[in-house]
Amino acid sequence: MSALICGSFAYDNIMVFPDRFSNHILPDKVHMLNVAFLVPELRREFGGTAGNIAYNLHLLGGDGYAMGTVGADFKPYAERMDRLGISRKYLRDIPESFTAQAYITTDLDDNQITAFHPGAMNEAHSQALPDDLDISVGLISPDGRDGMIQHAEQFAERGIPFIFDPGQGLPMFDGDDLKRFIEQAGYVAVNDYESQLMMDRTGWTMEEMAERVRAVIVTRGGEGSHIYTDGKKLEIPSVKPAAIKDPTGCGDAYRAGLLYGLAKNMDWETSGRIASLMGSIKIAHTGTQNHHFTPDEFAARFQDAFGYAL
Repeated sequence: MSALICGSFAYDNIMVFPDRFSNHILPDKVHMLNVAFLVPELRREFGGTAGNIAYNLHLLGGDGYAMGTVGADFKPYAERMDRLGISRKYLRDIPESFTAQAYITTDLDDNQITAFHPGAMNEAHSQALPDDLDISVGLISPDGRDGMIQHAEQFAERGIPFIFDPGQGLPMFDGDDLKRFIEQAGYVAVNDYESQLMMDRTGWTMEEMAERVRAVIVTRGGEGSHIYTDGKKLEIPSVKPAAIKDPTGCGDAYRAGLLYGLAKNMDWETSGRIASLMGSIKIAHTGTQNHHFTPDEFAARFQDAFGYAL
């Protein structure tokens, strides 16, 4: 049985601003913002939420497929997936569109400003969940709005538990939309900022959300993460990274760890720790898909970090 990851494929154009945004953005002038940042460092990386999560799950040795829509410029990404052995079976080409493009500027405090062109991602709703795949767990990550709504309904109709991971797509949905996603989902995964926005829009606390799903996961960067499940709040520790180079994609690496643990029927304490270690490994590398390890190497790092074997 496999995980199905619904979400975006994108090219990430990552720029590093060698200063702090706070030194250049005046709080009393945000209503008339006109700021230019000189960014001497620029990289073009393979990304997108579904692409990143599939890549990380593949590293762990998990069984998963990504589903998404891609554009006429996808060939370099496709060739890389083929070299790595990551399936493209459920990707659909939209030849009249570009693959989604993210333009991400990161400052010295790891704050980020992102502009995003959805391109082919807006056609996500043109795909339905596949009938030829035995899906044990799903994941809905940022994608076209209609696609996210449609795929959540399809998972729910088929009785397949899925992780609702709204991420940067959260502003597309009002409180009623979010309540419907939560009621359909098996799990909710958000970062601490998104958790506050979810509470504001739904009027539900994290505990009230957790009563409607099997678990709510809130990541908190270097402070670890919280997992609300079975009336408890589990504290998942962070793992000190070898270096802090680039936070982009850490959340996707974390979610791949969750998917792996769910597919293997692991307890939440272990699944959360796998996810935490994945985020730590990723942040020590620039780009979202430039870290590498074998499953055996990961198992050894896990035992070093937490004192027990997977």
